[in-house]
Amino acid sequence: MNEKVVKIGLVGFGTVGSGVVKILLENSDMIAAKTGLRLELDCVVDKDIETERPIKVPKDLLTDDINKLLDDTSIQIGLELVGGTSAAKEIQKKLLQAKKDVVTANKALLAEYGNELYEVARQHNRCIAFEAACAGGIPIITGLRTGLAGNDIQAMYGIVNGTSNYILCNMTTQNEAFSEALAQAQALGYAEADPTLDINGMDSAHKLAILSSIAFGYEIKLGDIYVEGIDNISKDDIRYGGEMGYALKLLAIGKKEQDGKVSLRVHPSFISTEHTLARVNGAFNAISVFGSAVGQVMFYGRGAGMMPTAGAVVADIIDVALGNSAKSFKHLHLRPRNEINELIDKIDNLVSRFYIRIMCKDQPGVIADWSKVLSDHQISISGALQHEGRGPENTVPVVITTHPTQQKNISGAVKDMEKLNSISGRPVCIRIVDIPEDKD
Repeated sequence: MNEKVVKIGLVGFGTVGSGVVKILLENSDMIAAKTGLRLELDCVVDKDIETERPIKVPKDLLTDDINKLLDDTSIQIGLELVGGTSAAKEIQKKLLQAKKDVVTANKALLAEYGNELYEVARQHNRCIAFEAACAGGIPIITGLRTGLAGNDIQAMYGIVNGTSNYILCNMTTQNEAFSEALAQAQALGYAEADPTLDINGMDSAHKLAILSSIAFGYEIKLGDIYVEGIDNISKDDIRYGGEMGYALKLLAIGKKEQDGKVSLRVHPSFISTEHTLARVNGAFNAISVFGSAVGQVMFYGRGAGMMPTAGAVVADIIDVALGNSAKSFKHLHLRPRNEINELIDKIDNLVSRFYIRIMCKDQPGVIADWSKVLSDHQISISGALQHEGRGPENTVPVVITTHPTQQKNISGAVKDMEKLNSISGRPVCIRIVDIPEDKD
């Protein structure tokens, strides 16, 4: 078989970059046998070329000068794996301007500046491939762009951050406090030394911005997404929710509402323990997609880590080299902002069921007090749970679940409950998400 030689330059020799180098050096013959492509790594650029990596590369490939990559016209594909936004944005622009196709795993960059970079790519007749930017080794981007292209995507519900999922699972199964579960995740390498973007929901929001733009065909901005993290979640609420038949997950949700608008949100969600997503444990990811023709499909696997993400990067390299990415990128049509601003629904309009925990003082009339507040805000109660025992300031925890109501009704009720003398502190409020399942 005649092999096509494809020369590659890498910027960013960190964790994912090391995994990509490992695959390119160790699996070159296998890739060539399967695809007819001989992938050759010609340049590795990083600020630090002295620190030992888990994979050895020839010294003559290492450089701290990106111009060696940019000026080499034989290199056809540039990999941007540095992370972050400011420096990475300039690197991608330079690669595109140097007539190199770009492969990236940089979700934050694409979420914030993807539309701008796509335009630069088109100006220079290049493409950007980004499968690895969402859910690690799970081929969700390819699934949405090709396998489900004939479907009107109606909704997506995803666990797309392995760190948060690991923490919530440990709080559930091991009865660990948030701080304990986070420390364990860091010890095992599931969480960064600074886990802020994972636990505050922004990592999931970056991924949702990319996925929803592909699924719904819109230019999505990060600001379109309502974001709430898990850093204030108590193991007590996980336990109480479990007693009522719910598991707690950090969900990224994109959904077409009945009025035609699209709601985009990331927040802790109680879901039925019977639902498939409730059984996604540890650092795994899963995305449930509902299409008009296919019904429900589930994408599941390792959503992060060196090798799963590196595998997705190499898959993109192959797709670019075969010419597939250029074709699909050319036909990536997103409705511009001036056409869709009014289509993005606000969180206040969200209709959902809710879990509310209030710390009631042990005194007569307390039930009447909070019941009246809920009634005043047109909120109907579907269930309640109360344990014997005492909490801080001689209080008793009472858990309420509601029938569907608008977010603005709940927000108003919570504010009014805080004013009650019979309730201590701010009520805890967590959304209950009823995810449909496609069953025969």
